[in-house]
Amino acid sequence: MQTDESHLVEQAKQGSHTAFRRLYDMHITPLYRFMRQFESNTDNIEEWAQRAFIKAYLNISRFEQSSRFSTWLFRLALNEMKMDKRSLAIIPLETVYDEDYSSVSSDVEFEWNDLMKAWLSELSETKRMVFLLYEVEGYSHAEIATMLGVGESTSRTILTRTKQFLQKQWQKSQEL
Repeated sequence: MQTDESHLVEQAKQGSHTAFRRLYDMHITPLYRFMRQFESNTDNIEEWAQRAFIKAYLNISRFEQSSRFSTWLFRLALNEMKMDKRSLAIIPLETVYDEDYSSVSSDVEFEWNDLMKAWLSELSETKRMVFLLYEVEGYSHAEIATMLGVGESTSRTILTRTKQFLQKQWQKSQEL
């Protein structure tokens, strides 16, 4: 898929509308699914996804392919969301400290159910993004760092802290 994606990007750079449409078809569902974790209003999600694809289309010639197209696209959509939310002063993004918690292990397997979704909704937007991008969407810490504009070690720290929080929540629920 990576090779196919690279080929489609090259074709889109040369002006192929069909290639860009295939990129759109490949990425709209994962992008929408991811953005839905931060907003319940489908109109907003559709707007951010649409603006991300428009920006990608208009700037495809600038895409250097040092990362996957989806990494770039997710970052564009996240930036659109953040811009809108900042302009409405809805969410202040948390400050994350760059500490190394790599020695902390969190091997708890979580069930994906309503309880887990409720716990995720308690997290800051940044923690939720890192967790979902890594655990659900399968992105690497390097890719997440690129999308969110943070250091790779910061992404690891956020994931570790998030897993610790979720593990504590899971343990509390098992004690009841």
